[in-house]
Amino acid sequence: MSDYNRAVIEEFRANGGRVGGRFEGRPMLLLSTTGARSGRPYTNPLVYLPDDGRVVVFASKGGAPTNPDWYHNLRAHPTVTVEVGGERYEADAAELEGAERERLYALQVETSPVFGDYQRRTSRRIPVIALTRRS
Repeated sequence: MSDYNRAVIEEFRANGGRVGGRFEGRPMLLLSTTGARSGRPYTNPLVYLPDDGRVVVFASKGGAPTNPDWYHNLRAHPTVTVEVGGERYEADAAELEGAERERLYALQVETSPVFGDYQRRTSRRIPVIALTRRS
């Protein structure tokens, strides 16, 4: 884990899910996945979009040509842990396709225009992942 991510995670947990800097005022969560090959736990801070009782995350990696590691991890192990605010719960991750994917990515671009920049920077289609709380 990078020192930057470690600092964001610590700030998130110390402040009930709120962080400053470039993420100030944006909806943030912590996504904990299981390594696809290693089986080790990994936690990443991500911006999310609420959608009808679930949260949606975007594997943008800032518009890099490859998907982020957390995306590969949740594809291999779709049961994840989500921390939002002071709440922590298990969720099932599912990649969205078609009209639902398009609608939510467009909404995220409207909410946070930098996500449009991310898509323009890369030739890959940025995956959109729904995280649904487990019962």
